[in-house]
Amino acid sequence: MRTRQLLINGADRPATNQRTTPDHSPWTGEVFAEVAAASPADVTLATEAAQAAFPAWAAARPSQRRAVLLKAADLLEQRAEEVVELISAETGGTRGWGLFNVDLGGQILREAAAAATQPVGEVLTTEFGGQLSLAVREPAGVVAAFSPWNAPVILGIRSIAVPLAVGNTVVLKPTEDAPIAAGYFLADLLHQAGLPPGVLNVISNARQDAAEIARALIADPRVRLVNFTGSTGVGRLIGIAAAEHLKPAILELGGKNSVLVLDDADLDHAAAAVNFGAFANTGQICMSADRVLVQREVAEEFTAKLTTRAATLHRGSPTDPNTTLGPLISAGSANRVAALVAETVDAGATLHTSGGPAEGASYPATVLSGITPDMRIHHEEVFGPVCTVLTFDTDEEAIKLANSTDYGLSTGILTTHQGRGLTIARQLHTGIAHVGDQSVADEPQAPFGGVGQSGYGKFGGRWGVDAFTTTRWITLGPQHSNYPI
Repeated sequence: MRTRQLLINGADRPATNQRTTPDHSPWTGEVFAEVAAASPADVTLATEAAQAAFPAWAAARPSQRRAVLLKAADLLEQRAEEVVELISAETGGTRGWGLFNVDLGGQILREAAAAATQPVGEVLTTEFGGQLSLAVREPAGVVAAFSPWNAPVILGIRSIAVPLAVGNTVVLKPTEDAPIAAGYFLADLLHQAGLPPGVLNVISNARQDAAEIARALIADPRVRLVNFTGSTGVGRLIGIAAAEHLKPAILELGGKNSVLVLDDADLDHAAAAVNFGAFANTGQICMSADRVLVQREVAEEFTAKLTTRAATLHRGSPTDPNTTLGPLISAGSANRVAALVAETVDAGATLHTSGGPAEGASYPATVLSGITPDMRIHHEEVFGPVCTVLTFDTDEEAIKLANSTDYGLSTGILTTHQGRGLTIARQLHTGIAHVGDQSVADEPQAPFGGVGQSGYGKFGGRWGVDAFTTTRWITLGPQHSNYPI
């Protein structure tokens, strides 16, 4: 069993209350790690350390910040097998998912490194002759970052890489379900790469203390910006707390994502695409394809092809290299999904796969049809290996059906006619749309974020730089100005 203390000002230290909290493996149910359980006093120590480190880190040469991030990317890739084992044990992720976290995590670090030396402002026009007018982007200060468990390395890195690249310091509060992979492991990489003490601090907490610790972190006057990736319910509370203290927040939350299968789609490709979009990482991705909207004339054939693929997914231990469908994050999550499916079938939906009760934290890939708007599954995010097939007749009906949700993160449109797909994509209320593909995709240089109940603000590319810096207007005037009075 691993043990881990808080990381504050570059040093491991116990919580001031001397408490710890267990971190369980979803597959075995055993305690994987025992980590320090922070109190509000520890939050204060962490923000003080971040604030003290800020002036020097903000003034550091851009090349210095870039070098740290590039070295961290190299170290991450060198420790790929360790990451695979860590994600498998702590979150139940398969080997393929662990390697994907390494690959995309490295890309995010390198993209952030590039941002460290990008332009940080622009010259503005001005009405005053001889004056130079500038819009200058500067680091905001201390950033509070909240990282989730489902893609712990990817999303943990995303929460801190660009903030660090542009000169901020960070206090990272990783999820209670993956404090090592989504927090401490990443900080170790960056410190090994040369990150100075205090620039990145990590605080873990007991599950029952999560709300108190989050409120203390957001309320601390040293914290200037907040970013959170996780559920819409918790994200709403984070957003409210940030607004109360007049602090900008980036919230990347849940999704009720649709993949549209049009009548001109290649159905074999569509079935393969949806199979991936719905069941990758056991459906525990914010972009997972909860809903598949299929044109009526091809619905029966498509559903049969998708069901065949779903039934062949190997479900089992995440340490088995043949496993493609590992456990959910907990037995409680698996039971929640099983209950939702049973409720839906009882209400009249058709079950195309075996379904069945949860087995510990494990649940099979499940395809349902016959969904009606009065069913809970029509509106709620499943966040498990379940997708629903709904039919439509016209493109206009498909657009209306896809938009009939309060969420708005990602969507896919499977068609062989890109013009038709683009016309539909432009009318969908989502932050992301992929024509010719399913809903799950991520690139570090692209604007990533949703609308509605999926949150607001963008990670990625220049949009991420904008999010984690403040803009100041600075002018250089002539030696003597003329005044009207």
